[in-house]
Amino acid sequence: MPTYLWDSTLAPDAMPIKTETSMNAAKTLTRLLLAAALGAASLGAHAVTDAAASYPDKLVKIIVPYTPGGFNDTLGRIFARKLQEAWGQPVVVENKAGAGTIVGTEMAARAAPDGYTLLIQGFPFIVNSFLYDKLPYDTRKDLVPVVGGAQARNLLVVRQASPITSLQDLVARAKAAPGKLNYASSGNGTSNHVTMEYFKVATGTDLTQIPYKGSAPMVTDLLGGQVDVMFDNVPHVLPHVKAGKMRALAITSPKRSPLAPDVPTVAEQGYADFEVSVPYGLFAPAGTPPAIIAKINAELNKAMQSEDVRKIYADQGVEPLGGSPEDFKVFVEGEMAKWSKVIRQANIRAQ
Repeated sequence: MPTYLWDSTLAPDAMPIKTETSMNAAKTLTRLLLAAALGAASLGAHAVTDAAASYPDKLVKIIVPYTPGGFNDTLGRIFARKLQEAWGQPVVVENKAGAGTIVGTEMAARAAPDGYTLLIQGFPFIVNSFLYDKLPYDTRKDLVPVVGGAQARNLLVVRQASPITSLQDLVARAKAAPGKLNYASSGNGTSNHVTMEYFKVATGTDLTQIPYKGSAPMVTDLLGGQVDVMFDNVPHVLPHVKAGKMRALAITSPKRSPLAPDVPTVAEQGYADFEVSVPYGLFAPAGTPPAIIAKINAELNKAMQSEDVRKIYADQGVEPLGGSPEDFKVFVEGEMAKWSKVIRQANIRAQ
């Protein structure tokens, strides 16, 4: 005969609410539910592992939110080629320029988190959330770092035939005729846009922005005399400087670059602490399985150590980054902390 367990809050003649038999049944049911949950978790883990093991089994797309011709595009194509060689599956680059990289970045942020859509991004990814009142995606929540690709600096350049002969000459001319000189940028939020706006505040000058959809067309127009001056990434303009088609007035590194030892830094020309680094890297939609991200990361770290990629980097004037997804996340967060302060202090806004 089972012993009844009574609820002491009930009247003495109330019906019993539990028995040893019912409690044992409840314990058994709890154990079964726990076992089922653990089994489901195990199956889920195996499913993720299996998905990573079979990844990729179809075409992989890398979105580059720029026009062809710049280093962002070059990096996307390097990564696509190396991943295709490693996996034996097609990996293609899609150029989706527009709105200061927002168009292509939104496409990647809205893509399925399965590793089949990736994104090359860099400086705009870091600063856009501080330049725009609202973005169609959440920078920190909708995309996750996969691997750091490279890091470059910006050169301040004019065409070789320009009457502007030095940084000091540029500042003097800009102060003498505010707004008359114009500068090229590859769109709002890009490094050359924000760098020049930062420079304008540092030097007390006013230049007018002429935005383009990428680096290649703005380089073309600078060489053709349609714009006066610009900051641009070293890989985009150093070949033209070496060829005698452009004159470099300054570089944004903390000290002179061995790639252009004759070019003084902005800081050494009277504007202390002026420094800009331009990162490039690969991102994926949030929710992409960590095992797939780790697989991509491992392949691209290996690729960046290869002799042919290292030569391309050296020729282009960029430094490799590499490392884990967490390393790249820390790097990006550090840059965000820096630029949020600069943008706020300089009151830089997307136009």
